[in-house]
Amino acid sequence: MANDLSTPLTGRKQRAKRMAGRPHLPVARTLFALIALIGAGTVARLILVDDPMGGRPSQETSIVNTEVGNSVADNVASGKATIIAEPQHTPADGSITALPLPGANDGAASFTIDDSGIVAELSEETANGPIPRMSNTGVTPFATYRYPFDPASAGAGPKIALIVTGLGINEQGSLDAIAQLPDLVTLAFAPYGKALDKTVAAARGGGHEVMLEVPLEPFDYPQNDPGPHTLLTGEQPRQNLEKLFWLMARFGGYFGLINNMGARFTASAGDFGPVMEELGARGLGYIDDGSSNRSVSRQLASANKVPFARASLLVDANPARSSILSALASLEAQALEHGSAIGIVSALPISIQTISEWSSGLDGKGIALVPASALMQ
Repeated sequence: MANDLSTPLTGRKQRAKRMAGRPHLPVARTLFALIALIGAGTVARLILVDDPMGGRPSQETSIVNTEVGNSVADNVASGKATIIAEPQHTPADGSITALPLPGANDGAASFTIDDSGIVAELSEETANGPIPRMSNTGVTPFATYRYPFDPASAGAGPKIALIVTGLGINEQGSLDAIAQLPDLVTLAFAPYGKALDKTVAAARGGGHEVMLEVPLEPFDYPQNDPGPHTLLTGEQPRQNLEKLFWLMARFGGYFGLINNMGARFTASAGDFGPVMEELGARGLGYIDDGSSNRSVSRQLASANKVPFARASLLVDANPARSSILSALASLEAQALEHGSAIGIVSALPISIQTISEWSSGLDGKGIALVPASALMQ
C-alpha cells in the first residue's frame, strides 16, 4: 500500500479538499463552557437560596429531656423550697466552725456509709477511682473524717499534736505503729503502699484520724524525688490537678493533706494556688510540715477557706532516742509559750516507741495530747 510520500501530488490535494469540507467540533471549548456553567449555577444557588442543609433531606423532631437534674437547686430557683441555716450549726457571725456529722439526729441529712467508713455522699467517681468532695448540703470530708475531739476534754492548758508520716509503704511496720500509738496521734499515709486499704482501715478502726501525703517538688528535684506523680512547678494547672486526683484516689477517709517535701512547689503561688483552690472546693484541710520558710501555704489556705495548720518541728530529724526526747522537750516548750505546737514524726520503729512512752507522761506536765485537726484554723 502506497503512503503519502509515494502518492501523486494531485491525489494529496484532493484528500486535503475532502478533509476541509468536514465539520470541525471544538470539544475542548465545549467542555470548558459546560464546567463554567455548572460552577456559576452552584455559586448562584449558594447566594440566592437559604438552605444550610445543602438540599439534604431532613426531618424535625421535638426533644424531650426526661433526665432529672438537681431537684434541690430547681426547687430553690422556682421558689418551691428555701435553704435555712440551722442556728446550732451556724455561728452568729456567719462563719462556719463545725458541720453536722453524718447520721446525727439533729436535722442533718442521713448518709450512706460503706463497710470501710467512707461516706458515699462525700465521694466523687473519677477515672482513677473515688476522691473526696463536699456534699450537696455542704458537709465536708474535713468535718466528717477528723477525730471527734471535744475541746473541753483538753482543758485550757497547752496542747501538742503529733503527726506520724510515711505510713503505708511497709505494711507490717505500719500495722505495728498503729497498734502502739495513742489514738490521739494523727497518721499520714504515703500514696504508694500496696495494701493501703488494709492499713488505713486499721488506723481508722483504731480511732486515728488519717491524712494523705502529697509529693511536691523540692528545690533539688529530680535528684531528690518524692515519688511518682509529684506535683511540679512550671506545669499546666490541669496536669498538676490530674496528678492530684490520682494521688487522692489511692485511699479514702482522710480529712486533709500534708506535703511530702515540696520546698520549691510550696513557694510558688502560681503553681500551688490551683491545688489549694481545689482543696477548698472539696472541703479538705491542709497541714504544712514546716520544712520551708518560703512556703505560701498559709496565705493560700486563708484565701480559699481551707482548714490549715503549720507544724512546728520535725521531731526525729536525728533518729536516736536521746535526740528525739530532746526534740520533744523543745516541742513542749513551744506549746507552753504559744499555747499549742505540732510535731512531725517519721514512721521509724525507734520514733514510734519513743513517742509512745513520752506521751504517757504528758498529763503530769499539764500538757494535753490532741489530734492535729483540733489545732487547725
